[in-house]
Amino acid sequence: MTQTALVVGASGIVGSATTQLLLDNQWQVAALSRSPSQIPGVIPIAADLQDPASVQQALAELNPTHVFITTWSRQATEAENIRVNAAMVRNVLDAVRPAGTVQHVALVTGLKHYLGPFENYGKGSLPQTPFREEQGRLDVENFYYAQEDEVFAAAEKDGFTWSVHRPHTVTGVAVGNAMNMATTLAVYASVCKHTGRPFVFPGSRVQWDSLTDMTDARQLAQQQLWAATTPTAANQAFNITNGDVFRWQWMWGQIANYFGLTPADFPAQPCPLEQQMADDQSAWSQMVAQHGLKEADISRLVSPWHTDADLGRPIEVVTDMSKSRQLGFTAYQASDQAFFAVFDQLRAARLIP
Repeated sequence: MTQTALVVGASGIVGSATTQLLLDNQWQVAALSRSPSQIPGVIPIAADLQDPASVQQALAELNPTHVFITTWSRQATEAENIRVNAAMVRNVLDAVRPAGTVQHVALVTGLKHYLGPFENYGKGSLPQTPFREEQGRLDVENFYYAQEDEVFAAAEKDGFTWSVHRPHTVTGVAVGNAMNMATTLAVYASVCKHTGRPFVFPGSRVQWDSLTDMTDARQLAQQQLWAATTPTAANQAFNITNGDVFRWQWMWGQIANYFGLTPADFPAQPCPLEQQMADDQSAWSQMVAQHGLKEADISRLVSPWHTDADLGRPIEVVTDMSKSRQLGFTAYQASDQAFFAVFDQLRAARLIP
């Protein structure tokens, strides 16, 4: 039987990596996003996930065996995050229900499961690091929990298996993505080189000194595919990181070296990117003209608020991967090489000099 995947959010960092991996493994892939996918070999589907009628109409003729939900929509408050993002998951699962063909649903969330939502990020009583899947939900409202509950309810009703995937900061390439540290840092480094500004770490002393980890989008895609096709992985949540750990004081030097920069010493005062890059559109416009870059709007490439949220945390963030390792998932990706791979892609696509 042909495996038919519906990738929801196919134009994003995680969705595009998942789509490509499934194609490489000879799956039939339907790519759902607000604008039709341009990836060769996929079935392009355009829909507004917040509009149930739009989703139902778009998926009426599709009979997916697997659904990969890799998207979310940022709202002004956590209450709105819960309302909107739970509805998006529900709208997709309601739309594929009539076909009766779905065998497995994979949902991508993240470490806010352990750290709390943006309004309470890294505050209150947090579980001890490294974060482990058996650590329960925090006693706060969280749109990740609402998304999970929609999947659990649909699985109970429709009889499919599920998996939840919790990455740390995801690296990958996707223009217009709201959470894109690697591209943000690439643009920041490029601007520093162009203007002669020092390459200053924008985060906290704790992040500079502590061990941490992160997740290549390709690594996350591999775990989703593994969980979707491994019976012992059914109906479980998994952390997913690259498999190595590092300190930002080391990684900052690796990134600086890639761009031919000298890393600045840790700053005496906080230097968040949202402040450092507030007026960088003019410098970026000069760079676009000078180097023939393809994206003139710097805001479509950078998400300083999200990078600041990650790098500004006052706590150590390390993730345990034992659960999926013990079940047979052994993929590994060095985190510095993951950054360099993104930078190489951005250069090849003429998105940075």
